[in-house]
Amino acid sequence: MAEVKLNIHGRPYGISCDEGQEDRVFEVGQYVDERARDIATAGAASNETHLLVLTSLVLADEIKELRDYLETSQANTSEAPQGGASAQSAQAAEEKRQITQALINLTERIDGVAERLESI
Repeated sequence: MAEVKLNIHGRPYGISCDEGQEDRVFEVGQYVDERARDIATAGAASNETHLLVLTSLVLADEIKELRDYLETSQANTSEAPQGGASAQSAQAAEEKRQITQALINLTERIDGVAERLESI
């Protein structure tokens, strides 16, 4: 087992992980720290526990949005007629466009949540 030292909103955490996963755990930890700092900056949390709960909810919302998008995308893909290679290439390009748009929409939603939290 390996251990990664993370810093989430100014607090150190030692996280155990499988060998070879250290970089990924560190990367994900940095993302969580960024989201926690965004929420803390908005002044939405009344204490550290509240901050971590709000951060978890924002991250869960991101995951849910992406899962919903993937389910819809997979349903649309299974209904599409199977053409040749060019149809598959066009479909892949369309899927990339949709993923990009979903990420833009998600970013806008997160910004909206942050703005609402700032007004609390």
